[in-house]
Amino acid sequence: MTERTYTWTWGGWRWIARRVRVPLSFLIAVLFLWLARPTVLSLAIGSVLTTAGVALRALASGHVRKDRVLTTNGPYAYTRNPLYLGSILIAAAFAIAGWNPIVGVVMVLLFVVIYLPIIRGEEEFLTANFPEYAGYKQRVPRLFPRLRAGAEGHSAFSMELYRRHREYNAALGTLAMLLLLIFKMLFWKVR
Repeated sequence: MTERTYTWTWGGWRWIARRVRVPLSFLIAVLFLWLARPTVLSLAIGSVLTTAGVALRALASGHVRKDRVLTTNGPYAYTRNPLYLGSILIAAAFAIAGWNPIVGVVMVLLFVVIYLPIIRGEEEFLTANFPEYAGYKQRVPRLFPRLRAGAEGHSAFSMELYRRHREYNAALGTLAMLLLLIFKMLFWKVR
């Protein structure tokens, strides 16, 4: 078998997961809106968590220089994957805002089946391309942040990086979903 031949391995699955995560997210968003049974309280809690998730993603995107240098400052001094942590916060927020346990189960499955393999693949890439990643990996947790930043240093947030990574799309998408949930709660009464 050549390198280009696809095999059913976790490495092959990572390749598939990386390509299907965005289209799959849109499909899950439709399913989510259909199943959602938002309440005022669930929307209030969900809104707080989505704000935290979007803010974390924005902060991380304003620090990361993808594939150029190993980013170890800003939120990357607390967790190696602040973008994914922000996404988890947003997903958890929508599971709460939607007030349907099926949505929560789907979100957990999505994370385990799609995002964990992608994170592992990115770690392999970083290990292969940045020799200093091994030490960073030992000091900073994969996902759940440590309470204090390490000696990685600090750099200023870059609005240019934020715009280049188009992270504002996460904020706009999150806002749109919250507005749709509010609309559903107010006007689409389920009996």
